Amino acid sequence: MALRLGDVAPDFTVETTEGTVNFHTFLGNSWGVLFSHPKDYTPVCTTELGRVANLKPEFDKRGVKVLAVSVDGLESHKGWVKDINETQHCTVNYPIIADENKHVAELYDMIHPNALNNLTVRTVFIIGPDKTIKLMLTYPASTGRNFDEILRVIDSLQLTANHSVATPVDWKYGEDCVVVPAIKTEDIPAKFPKGFTEVKPYLRMTPQPNID
Repeated sequence: MALRLGDVAPDFTVETTEGTVNFHTFLGNSWGVLFSHPKDYTPVCTTELGRVANLKPEFDKRGVKVLAVSVDGLESHKGWVKDINETQHCTVNYPIIADENKHVAELYDMIHPNALNNLTVRTVFIIGPDKTIKLMLTYPASTGRNFDEILRVIDSLQLTANHSVATPVDWKYGEDCVVVPAIKTEDIPAKFPKGFTEVKPYLRMTPQPNID
């Protein structure tokens, strides 16, 4: 059965470029991003892995651990990492899973029936500290992922997990948020002392509550 939002992210123990990793133990109480690649030495994925390496401080700042997966072996990964570091001006600083037996790919339904049966599709899973799946994105092989968008989504997920707000279209960290419908309008001032604007009875905006 395909995974859905809210499902517990399947656990696994694998070999990676940074040693043996048990996924749930690796995550601990952190958020996590698991992202897959069709295979090593693919051009779009080379740029993506480099981008994630350069963004690692941003993931760290948000308490997010990143883990990549590809169906090739450790020796192939190590050679590919050298190319990534050279061409993307980075140092790959997170584990890449060697998933030669496709165990992780099958657990996470990364082998797409309409694609080659030995290649993982390029999927992103964002996983919360409770080990449940908060977001899934799947991209075609021809389109590089936007990791700025993935960071934006993490900001929204972390905010909305702890405050009674949702984030509107194109929201970025620091911008106004939507008060969730479950909060009565008369109760907003006590809960959101920064104030609010009622655009419509069902659309109430308030400054982001977790920043000064």
